[in-house]
Amino acid sequence: MPLNVRRNTILLAAALAVNSCLLQLVAAVSALTFVQITGIEGLLGLGPAIFLTSAGLVALPAGRAMDRFGRVPVIAAGFLIASLGCSLVALATRTDSTVAVIAGMALTGAGGGVALLARTAAGDMYPPERRARGISYVLFGSVFGAILGPAIFAPLFSGKELEPDALTLPWLVAAGLALVACAISLFIRPDPKRIAEQLGAHASEPQPSAAPLGELLRRPGVVPAMIAALASFAVMVSVMNLTGYVVVQHHHQAQEDVFPIVGAHVLGMYALVLFVGPLIDRIGRGVSLYSGLVLMALSCIGLTWFESVLETAVLLFVLGLGWNLSFVAATAQLADRAVPAERGKLLGFNDLLSALTGAALALLGGLALDALGVSALAIGATVLVLLPLVRLIRRGEPPATIAARRT
Repeated sequence: MPLNVRRNTILLAAALAVNSCLLQLVAAVSALTFVQITGIEGLLGLGPAIFLTSAGLVALPAGRAMDRFGRVPVIAAGFLIASLGCSLVALATRTDSTVAVIAGMALTGAGGGVALLARTAAGDMYPPERRARGISYVLFGSVFGAILGPAIFAPLFSGKELEPDALTLPWLVAAGLALVACAISLFIRPDPKRIAEQLGAHASEPQPSAAPLGELLRRPGVVPAMIAALASFAVMVSVMNLTGYVVVQHHHQAQEDVFPIVGAHVLGMYALVLFVGPLIDRIGRGVSLYSGLVLMALSCIGLTWFESVLETAVLLFVLGLGWNLSFVAATAQLADRAVPAERGKLLGFNDLLSALTGAALALLGGLALDALGVSALAIGATVLVLLPLVRLIRRGEPPATIAARRT
């Protein structure tokens, strides 16, 4: 069976490009949508928290399903769920239904959680010494989403008052984009899990049975990678999802100005990923993890001093770049430590912890933002992203570059 690695990589990248457009809408207006429909301004972080909580709760079962049924069916189902969720949010903007907006955000988050596991498929298709760059090739598709997102959504808000009715069409467009991503993912053949199994067979390596999660967590390098991934993802998503409220409510800018900022953030996350992947393979996972966390800390603390749209966009770009370094390195390290039948489960558990932490930070950040202002959010995020760095360095736990035995 031909492996079709290049073709599958392009298709996965295309699906993530479309998905990143959808995520930009979530980042830009999920908090605002929730406040507009429910009228509860003090809990502006609850909308993103619902999204992230559902993404986390679905990650582990979705990862297990990927290990059992393959990557493609689960990824396609995730995009279908996201489409349904966006449609429900659109309905809520017309009916002012709190139940519909909560259900819609929960389903959209669940779909997004499954889509994030596409990096499991990326790690499947490349050998350990090229795994980080393989993951980077797939994630690079999101760069095009960063360009398309503002082009698609900003005109939909141009010249409109920020009322629930103005949010209906953007959420419907997002539902359509999720269906496009679903269709693209169905063309991925053979399933990346099968490619990983064939790579092991070609290397004349035995394929051990899947170990339980507890054993996976005891392998060297797993816990440090998960700590770094948790910090980078949780802080990144909480700050990103509150940016729309910060810009509109605190800087009094038009809603369409949010999308260039979110687009800059997504560019930071993915634009340099083709260079970051090979760099991580060259300098090692540990150095990459630590460097990414430092960049994120500098970006977060900068929010206390810089307020213009351009300055905020630059800071969010740096935040995305720091996440890129730390998250790709952590993903590669976790994939190194697992065989194909274990990767979905391990990455799913990592995503569960990361998303739930991000949800808690989004909720707490929203409360701090509403009560104390932007500085409280910025300082809190900076401290939280540096704490794991201090712990890992003090314990001397740099993850190894490559685990050769079980890949």
